[in-house]
Amino acid sequence: MPYVNIKVTREGVSQEQKSQLIKGTTDLLKTVLDKDPATTFVVIDEVDLEDWGIGGLPVEDFRRQQSGG
Repeated sequence: MPYVNIKVTREGVSQEQKSQLIKGTTDLLKTVLDKDPATTFVVIDEVDLEDWGIGGLPVEDFRRQQSGG
């Protein structure tokens, strides 16, 4: 009974994109591990940008740094 938790920043991920993530993840577990899709759980959490950090920085600061701005 696999459980997969996908976390993304809250930046307009559409319902269609979420559906694709759920299906793709479920299909991958079926293909690679022969897991039953009926007992595979996929949860998508959207996280506010101010609650996400990379490299010791809030994500927005990290992105600015990476873009040279």
